[in-house]
Amino acid sequence: MPIVRELIQAGCLAVLCAVAAYEALAVAALLWWRWRAVPKDPALDKPVSVLKPLCGTEPGLYDQLRSFCVQDHPEYEIVFGIRDPADPARLTVERLAAEFPHLPITLVSDPQQYGNNLKVSNLINMLRHARHAILVISDSDAKVGPDYLTQVTAALQDPRVGLVTSLYRAVSTPDIWSRLAAMYINEWYMPSVLLARMFGHQGYVSGQTICLRRKTLEDSGGLEMLTDHLAEDHRFGERVQQLGLRIVISPYPVTCMQHEASLRSLFQHELRWLRTLHTLAPHGFRWLFVTFCLPVALAALLPACLTAHGTRASTSSLTLFAVIVAARLVLYCQHRPSHLREQLADLWLVPIRDVLLVWEWAAAFANGRVVWRGREFQVDRRGVLHSIPAAAPPDQLPPPARST
Repeated sequence: MPIVRELIQAGCLAVLCAVAAYEALAVAALLWWRWRAVPKDPALDKPVSVLKPLCGTEPGLYDQLRSFCVQDHPEYEIVFGIRDPADPARLTVERLAAEFPHLPITLVSDPQQYGNNLKVSNLINMLRHARHAILVISDSDAKVGPDYLTQVTAALQDPRVGLVTSLYRAVSTPDIWSRLAAMYINEWYMPSVLLARMFGHQGYVSGQTICLRRKTLEDSGGLEMLTDHLAEDHRFGERVQQLGLRIVISPYPVTCMQHEASLRSLFQHELRWLRTLHTLAPHGFRWLFVTFCLPVALAALLPACLTAHGTRASTSSLTLFAVIVAARLVLYCQHRPSHLREQLADLWLVPIRDVLLVWEWAAAFANGRVVWRGREFQVDRRGVLHSIPAAAPPDQLPPPARST
């Protein structure tokens, strides 16, 4: 029927327009961030306490933690935290303490738990040992240059700034799952963050860098207010903004190492992130499908061309699809070295990456369960974690009741 055919064409063209608009704007946001004029703030000549919560070992851990031990900031200390005294990360910290005897390094080993977010519990235990009024909290997989502390703390010269955070670029170990994980961050998540920022969203906070005054942390309710939240970094930002203070994204780029041992590990990790987004913005989350470039564009292109073969609508659909592919390739290339061989190495993973995103996005609607550090939680509408008890092994289950 002509009317049905026209409706299909109009719907498919609308989807293609939406995807093309998103991809073009994401590229524009990347260019805007790179080319914008950034005033250089004067250095903040105050001592800093760096808090590094740890949990187990990971590829590159020594190099990542060591990068924080060679900062050119005039005075700082590093407080590392583990919950288990047998945590293998202890050996890395002890190695660094021996290598840098003049740097104040403290290792806090404390199993005290205050809620379901074990990272926040670790930070609460660590904070008691931090001596300085300026705090920098950073994840264990972050790697930085020697001017990192000087640059990220500089914005606190402005009393209107309450928190400084950073963007980051992911690098991966050689296996395929880790490369897909890095593509998630570099080609989907970071462009989305920059696009939101370009349109005025000021709430982005990343655990790769949370830099703030101790007084700001105390005035916002302290870490104790975050002990059961899945997205503790986002809640950090909300509370700082409620104080009437600004969140600033430092121009300093942080590198983080991505390592995923299996498809299951990758899926669980990214599903947790997507369910976090679903919790924070449930109404906008359903429209994220327009950001999953290739599979969505293909799903709209095929019926559009079949129902409008040889017409102007068919030409418009193909043109929009070409724009989408071109923009997607820009997002793929923008974080990679300029050598042609390295540029092409993961090109075949692009459609796989986008299809996997669609799969994870659909799964995020199913229920609010996430797996974090081997534990399973239910996440409610406020983003609060509720522990799900592990099932008892079969040999520990009570015997079935005998019928009489």
